[in-house]
Amino acid sequence: MKIAICPGSFDPVTKGHVDVIRRTAKIFDKVIVVVMVNYFKPHSTFTAQERLEMLEKCTSGLENVLIDTYGGLLADYARSHKANAVVKGLRAVSDFENEFQQALTNKSLNPELETVFITSSAEYMFLSSSVVKQVCAFGGDIKDFVPQEVHDFIVERIKERKA
Repeated sequence: MKIAICPGSFDPVTKGHVDVIRRTAKIFDKVIVVVMVNYFKPHSTFTAQERLEMLEKCTSGLENVLIDTYGGLLADYARSHKANAVVKGLRAVSDFENEFQQALTNKSLNPELETVFITSSAEYMFLSSSVVKQVCAFGGDIKDFVPQEVHDFIVERIKERKA
């Protein structure tokens, strides 16, 4: 069985994230989307549990996709879940340098683990969780940026934090 991990902070999940997850689900037998707890970014807008629940809503129709959360080394998580690959979405060339460094680190820690890069669909190349939060905080419409299933929750949380 070919198992892929799609890690990220997903703070919040965007249509770009869901696009990469859907495309990954077509390639691998099982996809584990892992909400990573980043100890260097302790002030997330959404809790890890909230991000997990948003992702579950957005991927409920994808039978081979599971959602999980983890706060350790991705290479260790992959080994413990018998994952063959880490799948990362790339929006632009600027994403590549950091992702390449992470890929080499993961390969060093877990030689059985491959990293696969999936380029963003053209309509989502500009989109990031930070863009979503910024646009929403200033009252902009984010309906084209985030999945409908979680839109209202995201808007309410960002309004709460701004108040």
